[in-house]
Amino acid sequence: MEFHAHGTLDGLDLRLLAALEVDGRASFSKIGGVLGVSDQTVARRYRRLSAEAGLRVVAVRDAERLGQDQWMLRLRCVPDSATVIADALAKRPDTYWIGLGSGGTEIVCMTRPRHPGDHDDLLLGKLPRTPSVVEIRAQQLLHRFYGGPTGWLRKFGVLDKEQIAVLTPRHEANATAGPARIEPEDEPLLAVLERDGRATYPELQRATGRSESAVKRRLAALLASGAVYIDVEYHSEFLGYPLAAVLWITTAPAAMHAVGQALATHDEIAFASATAGPSHIVVTAVVRGTAGLYAYLSGPLGRLEGVQHVETTPFMRRVKQLTYQQAGR
Repeated sequence: MEFHAHGTLDGLDLRLLAALEVDGRASFSKIGGVLGVSDQTVARRYRRLSAEAGLRVVAVRDAERLGQDQWMLRLRCVPDSATVIADALAKRPDTYWIGLGSGGTEIVCMTRPRHPGDHDDLLLGKLPRTPSVVEIRAQQLLHRFYGGPTGWLRKFGVLDKEQIAVLTPRHEANATAGPARIEPEDEPLLAVLERDGRATYPELQRATGRSESAVKRRLAALLASGAVYIDVEYHSEFLGYPLAAVLWITTAPAAMHAVGQALATHDEIAFASATAGPSHIVVTAVVRGTAGLYAYLSGPLGRLEGVQHVETTPFMRRVKQLTYQQAGR
């Protein structure tokens, strides 16, 4: 993917974001060594990206690896109510990737229930009792083709294989990749990391009351099993890609897997999953603008054999990615 720096971001900023995508907990000195700059430069750039581009590094529970249900919701709302409802949804810990579309009358939202019953509480309880919501369409995510621990920035190709190899975390030797499972005693640890994925081991030790070595081992085990991964959140418009759209793709059933795998290779695709519901595949496309969206729909996507129908929902505003950030974010 070709990259041109926009606004205040440059190639070093992009390489820093890409490095954090490989290992969000890597030290500034390690990142600096890989990128050929000082750790002070990395720290300074990190602080600026946090202030200006919405950079956050956070731990994410991988619902697919944990065997938990995930749903994509489409809520049709009465005019002038969608923003209020979207902000209320954004404050919930079981939602992410919330956007306003269709002229501000539709909300697209992914849910990641943490506990049995959370999904019922949202879909069968709170949302149907909201008078401003006039239609709810829920599609269960069945199989992830792209996204989750695999970040979009790797498609820019700004780090070479050697740099990626050095940055790729080596989990402690005794942290074997056991079953993906989160235990009740992990909650204090994850509560800190879901706010700050770069929290230090002493901070994690204080929050959990466990020894630093025990915290290191448990976090390494959670990461090695895939139950949790460290993700990077940022505003893509600062990279020159201000437009995101959800595409609801209908395929011939026999073509669904091949289409999903092909979509995963497209530069524009940040997330792709097979779904149960009216469409067979849902993807998030990130592009430079409406011309870029048209070029993608009529070009790479339009040429894919097996695609029968595409419905496009451009986001007017992204309300939430992984974390909720107050207005002015």
